[in-house]
Amino acid sequence: MPHLLLLILSLLTPISLSSPSPVSPQSHYVSHRIDCGGRETFTAADHQTWYSDQYYTGGAPGLVSEPRRFPLKQEQTLRFFPVASGKKNCYILPVPAGRYHLRTFTVYDNYDGKLHPPSFDVAVDGTVVFPWRSPWPDDVAKSGAYSDLLAFVADGEADVCFYSIATDPPVIGSIEVFQVDPLSYDSPATGDLILVNYGRLSCGSESFGLGGLVDRFGRAWQSDRGFRVSSKGVKALSSGRRVYGTDQRPNYFPEKLYQEAVTVLGGGDLEYRLPVDAKLDYLVWFHFVEIDVSVNSAGKRVFDVLVNGVNVRRIDVFKEVGRFSALNWHYTVKDLNTTVLSVKLVPVVGTPIISGLENYALVPRDLATVPDQVAGMRALKESLKIPGRMGWNGDPCAPSAWDAWEGVTCRPNKGKTALVVSQIDLGSQGLKGYISEQIALLLDLVSLNLSSNSLEGTLPSGLGHKSLVRLDLSNNQLSGLIPDSLASSNLQLVLLNGNKLEGRVPEKLYSIGVHGGAIEYANTIYLLVMSVESALDIRAMAYR
Repeated sequence: MPHLLLLILSLLTPISLSSPSPVSPQSHYVSHRIDCGGRETFTAADHQTWYSDQYYTGGAPGLVSEPRRFPLKQEQTLRFFPVASGKKNCYILPVPAGRYHLRTFTVYDNYDGKLHPPSFDVAVDGTVVFPWRSPWPDDVAKSGAYSDLLAFVADGEADVCFYSIATDPPVIGSIEVFQVDPLSYDSPATGDLILVNYGRLSCGSESFGLGGLVDRFGRAWQSDRGFRVSSKGVKALSSGRRVYGTDQRPNYFPEKLYQEAVTVLGGGDLEYRLPVDAKLDYLVWFHFVEIDVSVNSAGKRVFDVLVNGVNVRRIDVFKEVGRFSALNWHYTVKDLNTTVLSVKLVPVVGTPIISGLENYALVPRDLATVPDQVAGMRALKESLKIPGRMGWNGDPCAPSAWDAWEGVTCRPNKGKTALVVSQIDLGSQGLKGYISEQIALLLDLVSLNLSSNSLEGTLPSGLGHKSLVRLDLSNNQLSGLIPDSLASSNLQLVLLNGNKLEGRVPEKLYSIGVHGGAIEYANTIYLLVMSVESALDIRAMAYR
């Protein structure tokens, strides 16, 4: 699958040969264009603003080995993430909740002189969407590739994360995020899915990639030339006349798309063969318009649409919408078991005609960490001063195919609707901060080990969760009182020795088997141990 995806990227998103045509999104829509590795903000020839590299969690800037081969400034720089930055790194873009079109440009071009394109995964909001595996196709390794998708963002952050395979450093050339209409692309049926672009074709056009048609939401439409098959030959049609029903909510399909079309010479079928990954469902979106003035009544051009050999609809554009009016329609292909998706237009009367074709893989979202627990873990990251090498970036637990944050163990919640943090094991990591009160948000934490660090401050009252069974905070510089909240937990093991705690053991701890004892605040530190049988021993240890 990974190598097939790289081949698809090389076919579907060739490098642009000129600057994109102007994009004019509505003023209330949010967009970000990040020149990864770029050191300055600039305005491109299309009057769009590209921002200097920002919103990243780590890594270092780089430059392609042959900048002159890349006509667009944002294609000449990149950011790479060495393992010293952690296995997992992210761009975290602040955006309002909504649906977004996200496009990435990925390039290697031997920037590091090692002749080894890296293996890594790319995830969006906790779901793996683009697996890159070495070796890359030669043209992709040298010239890069664009890839894009549609996804909902609910928490105010669009996370694009990179996970190193083995010790390879992930790379990224640019990231673009465009807010789209929340009802676009049949969102009631597809809103819980990520729509990964496997082909967005302008039929009859000879322009490729970002050098061709780019619409108001940043969607790049490319020529269909490399995907169509016809035994009789094809004829491209075009018209400068106005086409009705375009640039409208919710999809805002551009009028220019419908001012071109392709039909068949001398009868016969018109087929498109789209490369896909098996075992995924696909959303195929069709775009038709009648721009041939000789077709002036219903019944003059009628054809059937077959998807992988199944007749899914009969089309008579004039009958449905008349002439010079857009007709778009979509169909979902389920349980695909081949690596080619065939779309065939079979004539019934006259010859078939088509203006555009889109194909999106419907990728189920991976489980994400409960939002409150994400907030709690990020607070701990700051308060414990977690070093960058540990890769505490993005979602603590997702994607589930990746390792969780270093030292963190996760599991699904009871309803299997989200992931929760169950264990944190950060003993002997050289941590020098304090324990945030936001640890109270980790309601499913069973075990916490922060022993043998240099943590200061007091024990937060939020440690007293009923879920907590094991607590090891020994050999730090913690001070103050033991909070009463610990008595409400189900602790079976507590290690607090080697700190500067003072006062008495809270009386409520006796309810779980504590029998006498005190923690003095002078020059003696006590080891507080509760065995699995809930028998608590207090042992004095000399504090030096």
